[in-house]
Amino acid sequence: MKKILKAGQHVVGMDIGGTKMMAAVFDSDFNIVGVCKKKSKTKSRERSEDRIVKIIETAIEAAGSPKISGIGVGSPGPLDPDTGVIIDTPNLGWKNFPLAEMLRKRFGVPVVVDNDVNVGTYGEWCFGEISGCRHVVGIFPGTGIRGAVLIDKHLIRGSREVAGEIGHMTVEVGGPFCGCGKRGCLEAVASRIAISKEIAALAIREDAPFILEKCGTDLATIRSGVIAEAVAKGEKKVEDVVRRAAYYIGIAAGNLINILSPEVVVVGGGLVTAMPDLFMKEIRRGVADHAMPFLRKNVRILPATLGDNATVMGAAHMIATRIKSAPLKRKARAR
Repeated sequence: MKKILKAGQHVVGMDIGGTKMMAAVFDSDFNIVGVCKKKSKTKSRERSEDRIVKIIETAIEAAGSPKISGIGVGSPGPLDPDTGVIIDTPNLGWKNFPLAEMLRKRFGVPVVVDNDVNVGTYGEWCFGEISGCRHVVGIFPGTGIRGAVLIDKHLIRGSREVAGEIGHMTVEVGGPFCGCGKRGCLEAVASRIAISKEIAALAIREDAPFILEKCGTDLATIRSGVIAEAVAKGEKKVEDVVRRAAYYIGIAAGNLINILSPEVVVVGGGLVTAMPDLFMKEIRRGVADHAMPFLRKNVRILPATLGDNATVMGAAHMIATRIKSAPLKRKARAR
């Protein structure tokens, strides 16, 4: 990788998720030298922004308290990447919240904020198996489903800065209601929440005895690891639910291949990590059934490889790139 940071410089990458928050300190070679990971929510009344500051401070302390040159953040959206303002994130209690400005004032360094899936896909592009590709689609099923698109090595954000809402592509006309109010969205049939709802129904009918014993019908506890364990123990109907959801993601990926003609589709998130073979097989089957043969030829459908580190690595690279380009911009203005 081309050198971006100067020797001795350090940057922070921050991943703000619905279930966890993670900060990592990187040295000039992008080695992680300090990290802190915590649950996003606590039983205390601590504000989300205060928790983020503490997590970053703890990661810096774990790295030996080096001087930090910048902070990159991947956050749930919608948000404005130009200003770093979080427009609306109910789970964190934010509405028009100036996250970048808050962190700049607290730490006295440049800050860049972008959508977490954009940042995670960018991280995979910078450091994972898809590095070097010019045209990439990222799909990350989790509590919801969002995506990211790189065309000619540039993230596509669209006129409203929120392009990539792949989860709200209609894949089943007249299907179940989605949280957005529409019916049949990909998120309504293939997100972890959608999968958990179907599996909870199986548990109520005693068609998923392992799930019933382990989790009951509490959606919050029917998570990716438990679902994978149930599949491994031979709960066929649970497996069928997972296969159907993954196939729907394949339908969406096939449609995106028809529209965007990427070189690679990278799929990440806890479900893929927990059940990579099953999940990727069904996604590839969906792509084969729904992408035009000429357009899908040579398109790689790959699982993400960086796991939890994708977003912090992408965020660190984003802010490092911003820092490197800043002096050039100042020189251009001076002329």
